[in-house]
Amino acid sequence: MAESLREQQLRMTRYIRDPQANEPPPGIEARRLAVYRQLFFGNLQSLLAGNFPVLHASVPREQWQGLTEDFYASFRCQTPLFTEVAGEFVEYLEGRTELPGWVAELAHYEFIETALLLSNNTEPSHDPDGDLLDGVPLLSSLCTPLAYAWPVSHIGPEHIPQQMPAEPTLLLARRDTDLKVYFSRLAPLAHALLVSLQQWQLTGRQHLKALAEIANVEPAAIEGQGIALLRSLKKQGVVLGTRPNCTTPRRPPLTRPEGEAS
Repeated sequence: MAESLREQQLRMTRYIRDPQANEPPPGIEARRLAVYRQLFFGNLQSLLAGNFPVLHASVPREQWQGLTEDFYASFRCQTPLFTEVAGEFVEYLEGRTELPGWVAELAHYEFIETALLLSNNTEPSHDPDGDLLDGVPLLSSLCTPLAYAWPVSHIGPEHIPQQMPAEPTLLLARRDTDLKVYFSRLAPLAHALLVSLQQWQLTGRQHLKALAEIANVEPAAIEGQGIALLRSLKKQGVVLGTRPNCTTPRRPPLTRPEGEAS
């Protein structure tokens, strides 16, 4: 019985995706199949190399070829959008646990820049002059705190880490009004405060009290530094102001994340 059009299409796409594991469709010259393969796979490789230029330059050529081929053959993306394929590749690399840990982290670091550049998030209503201590501070949706076990901001073809450093790399990624993405290093307190702002709708005072509990110190020990930090974040546009008419929910007990520095 002759194959249906759908069966023919599936046979063709399976071969293009993974020619080593699938028979070529009958009646098509090998030369033409190679053209189709190069067209589809070559476009994917170009897309990934553009999204991850540092990673592409930092891994051996054969390894990059193998990773992209396996991603194309075996990973089932959940989106058809080219602008979101980079996020799928990050998820794929996170599942390749046999790779050095810096590979997936570097990919995520590079992906964040693309995600912020393409973000169409709009900021919710807020009071730009709200009290940052007694009000509920609002973190910009175009800013995100990041924590990596590897020094992702310093990795490159000439700087491949051989072992994980003792201290994590804490960063803030933000898209500024010039539509460029900037990364800056964070002290542990600043990173912890930004993560708290991202996760909980609490007053500024409650955020600082929670961080003091995690650090097992009296709130007064970090209050002055915390207030200055909130004001600095507001001046930079990382904190927009306070949420209007926000009812603060009771927060669950906070614990120190595993591996986070004191």
